[in-house]
Amino acid sequence: MSNPVYLALDVPRLRDAVALAEQVKAHVGGIKLGLEFFCAHGAHGVHMIAQLGLPIFLDLKLYDIPNTVAGAMHAIHNLEPAIITIHASGGRAMMEDAKAAAGENTKVVGVTMLTSMDDRDLERTGIKGNAHDQVMRLADLAQESGLDGIVCSGHEVKSVHDRWKDGYFVVPGLRPAGSAVGDQKRVVTPRQARDDGASVLVIGRPISRAEDPAEAARTIEATL
Repeated sequence: MSNPVYLALDVPRLRDAVALAEQVKAHVGGIKLGLEFFCAHGAHGVHMIAQLGLPIFLDLKLYDIPNTVAGAMHAIHNLEPAIITIHASGGRAMMEDAKAAAGENTKVVGVTMLTSMDDRDLERTGIKGNAHDQVMRLADLAQESGLDGIVCSGHEVKSVHDRWKDGYFVVPGLRPAGSAVGDQKRVVTPRQARDDGASVLVIGRPISRAEDPAEAARTIEATL
């Protein structure tokens, strides 16, 4: 079974990002490039990281009218990402158009609820119910819209997996046992998320800010 760990490579300087990816590439299954990285380095940065030979997860969380999101998906075909994110809250038409416009080998997954948010944050946006309810609603909508899967926290992945057996589930906000939680609110360990049905485990700071990133990645890999 391939390594499900994707390193979240949100490093400001491209040279440092490439060096970090080189350090850990033997112990991760892919690289996640987020909004900070893409805004700083663009397509050139993506191509530089892709040269390392690992799958690229382009975490742009696209959210706009259907035509605009479809256009953005066409625009990144040449980057050939293995995974790309859109916001499931953008609605069915947006999700359908995004999937139709995606590259043949790109999995399109819908972000349900950010792992930095909890029930109180959700209520403040005007949405009733708890985080679990909201994730399940958006997961059902993403499945109906033809997406490959969703992004959710480890708290919800088991429930989603139970009703979407062939879905592709990306779980961020993971923290190995004993590590600092930081700004995340709904966290679990990588092993727990994997056991509960996660397809991809997104891990950033516990690896990237470790004294020895390669050893940190190796240690996490060993728990799986």
